[in-house]
Parts: sequence; C-alpha cells; structure tokens
Amino acid sequence: MARVLIVDDSPTETAILEKMLTNHGYEVLKADNGADGVALCRVEKPDAVLMDIVMPGLNGFQATRQLTRSPKTMGIPVIIVTTKDQETDRIWGERQGARGYLTKPVDEGTLIDTLNRVVAA
Repeated sequence: MARVLIVDDSPTETAILEKMLTNHGYEVLKADNGADGVALCRVEKPDAVLMDIVMPGLNGFQATRQLTRSPKTMGIPVIIVTTKDQETDRIWGERQGARGYLTKPVDEGTLIDTLNRVVAA
C-alpha cells in the first residue's frame, strides 16, 4: 500500500483528500504546514506528497523546493494541490521540482491517475 503525505493547512481540504486516497487504498499521513510536512517527509519517507501552496510560515513552493533538492527526499514525488490556477504558478511549481499540479476542487479520478503516474515513475 502506497503512503501519501498531505500537507495542507485546511482541515476541510485535508479531510476531502484523505477520503479520496483511502477510498483507493492509500495510507495517509498529514501535516498542516510546510515546515512540519518537510520534517515528516524526512522521517516517514512517503511514496508521494500532496502539497498545498498557500500556508503560513513555509509555503508550498518553499517546502517543495526543500524536498526536491534534499538528497534525503529528492526521490519522493511532490504534487501541488492548490486553488492557485494561474499558468505562472504552475510553471513556478514545476521549477521547484513538482511532478504534478492540480487545482482545487480536485477531481478524484484525476488525483488518483496523477498519483499512480508519479509513484510508478
């Protein structure tokens, strides 16, 4: 069973993503800010990370950059899941190392397809 870390400061969004993931057999880890997400990722080594962008403190772009540039976590794919739907945000996310970019509200099928693709890669 693949493990996915959700990093999102919204309990509602986290609950929605968690339900989608558990419906498809994923084990879920959770962090409610970027710094805790990076720390948890280093310890737990999940198979993928779903990263929100707008969070207090370390934002999702910064956390993604830390994860994708650190030798300890660079092999863990990060998928950004956010309300920010501008092309510049998408490009910036890719430059930080994200392997996927989904906008909220996320379609369950698209989420699972994207996760399966990045975990298999």
